Amino acid sequence: MNLANQLLQYTLSGITIGSIYAMVAIGFNIIYNSTGIINFAQGDFVMLGGMIAVYFHQSLHFPLIVAALFSVLIVTALGILFERFAIHPLKNPHIITLVIITIAASILFKGGAMFLWGKDSYVLPSFSGDNPIHFFGATILPQSLWILGTLIVIVFFLMFFFNFTLIGKAMKACSFNKKAASIVGINVKSMVLLSFALSAFIGSIAGVIVTPITLVDYDRGSLLGLKGFGTAIMGGLGNMWGSIAAGLIIGLLESYSAGLISSGYKDAVALLVLLIVLFFSPGGIFVKKEEHKLKSF
Repeated sequence: MNLANQLLQYTLSGITIGSIYAMVAIGFNIIYNSTGIINFAQGDFVMLGGMIAVYFHQSLHFPLIVAALFSVLIVTALGILFERFAIHPLKNPHIITLVIITIAASILFKGGAMFLWGKDSYVLPSFSGDNPIHFFGATILPQSLWILGTLIVIVFFLMFFFNFTLIGKAMKACSFNKKAASIVGINVKSMVLLSFALSAFIGSIAGVIVTPITLVDYDRGSLLGLKGFGTAIMGGLGNMWGSIAAGLIIGLLESYSAGLISSGYKDAVALLVLLIVLFFSPGGIFVKKEEHKLKSF
């Protein structure tokens, strides 16, 4: 394989990886817009989505599509229960308190997964087989197309939901000004609940579709959550399009560094990018200066 084909291969791999990070970052943004907090359990929603799907498919022998559906429903329910029992009862909590609660939830989810499934790694079969597709001298797995297609569907779904439905517009109003939204009759608490359900829903879908490629174990959510958080920061918290662009950038950087330098540096790239962005542009590289100033007040 010549250099051009290698670069194309790294690019295709980077787009796949970046799409995963973008989906995790979108989950971060949904909750951030509704509550102003960072949900550090978001990566664990992804992990649980994969682990529960594996359990239903391999242990209970459910068809793959049924296992995936049950996994998404269960993780979404967990997101709802998490908000109802850990976030909803608090009256005017400090942001730091909420962040600590999400960290505690992450530890709880991780510990529960380790207790139920142990420390082994698990895998799901590919949705469309494992025969690679040849593309100008490079190859791409069919599952990678599922990942990219799922990201596109999620983006269009969210665009429709937030722009053309009353509930979506209500959530959007809460993201701009919670007090004003409450004054005009929007139930802010219900919008927060919906944001947790929606982020868990998206996280579980991401977990199901990436497990055939990346494997899954009890600790997988921590790294995915960290990289998804870095992606959200880089794209500008609350900015969906920025998260998608940042995810693709981080994915490409990881793929190029692993292929051209060493795979040992792959996981450090997202952290390095996060540090650079926080140092030079704390609001994210895809947020306009005027918008950042408004958000700082």
